Amino acid sequence: MNEFFANINGIKICYELHGKKENFPLICVHGFGGKKETWIAQIPMLSKHFQVIIFDQRSAGKSDRPDEPFTMETLADDIAGLMDYLHISKAHFLGFSLGGMIIQNFALKYPTRIEKIVLINTSPGIPRKGGIELFRKNQLERIEVIKKDPEQVLWNDIKRGFHVSFRKKMKADPKMKFHGIWSVEDLINYIKTNPSTEKDVENQIHALKSHDTWKHLHEITHETLLIGASHDKLTPLSVMEQIHEKLPNGKLHVIQKAGHEVHRSRAPEVNELIIKFLLKR
Repeated sequence: MNEFFANINGIKICYELHGKKENFPLICVHGFGGKKETWIAQIPMLSKHFQVIIFDQRSAGKSDRPDEPFTMETLADDIAGLMDYLHISKAHFLGFSLGGMIIQNFALKYPTRIEKIVLINTSPGIPRKGGIELFRKNQLERIEVIKKDPEQVLWNDIKRGFHVSFRKKMKADPKMKFHGIWSVEDLINYIKTNPSTEKDVENQIHALKSHDTWKHLHEITHETLLIGASHDKLTPLSVMEQIHEKLPNGKLHVIQKAGHEVHRSRAPEVNELIIKFLLKR
């Protein structure tokens, strides 16, 4: 187990290191209600080329869960603190969903600490009025169901996160190791282990409310790969296309017949795209 803890900004952040220390660092930032293990399908391939750093954000996983609201700037500062702790001056960044939002904020505040960026199914802000409250309500309800029936939560998540063709495979054989890495049973255990609490959801929602990079995307001049999914129900492809229009050095790749959890369902393709982009000079 490559699991460690770092004292950063008054809290403990849990992190893992994968790959050779001499390789260029790649910092991976997970999504809302997730934790560092969301990158299980990326670590084996990416760690062959980079020193992969995964971590639990504050209010997630094994990191501290302070009983106080925080902002996207706080989450960006935590990453800067982790980099200082690990003596990393600059790194590549990979973010999924909320993780991609955090990276946008990080890039605006700490531009010199980023080499290249990969954003998967993310957004520059909350798309419509009232959307954040509906999302909050759904997340709080999800927590209650996890306590009683985590398997049901998984199948609910699957409807939103995976394309129908992939869902059929998952239902047909829950024990099957997709891409030789993860199974439906593994995802159920992922949901059950160190789940978010009501307090965590409220604090993360508070951070989401502070996210609005739309008018500043043109200031993010780093080479950026945007990976979108044709059937993403949470962050529609149109949102990724809008980000692409605003980024000076952005490149958009759309994966067909894929949903929000494209980094899991289409892991080999996603990993190949990331490696090729980050290694290209």
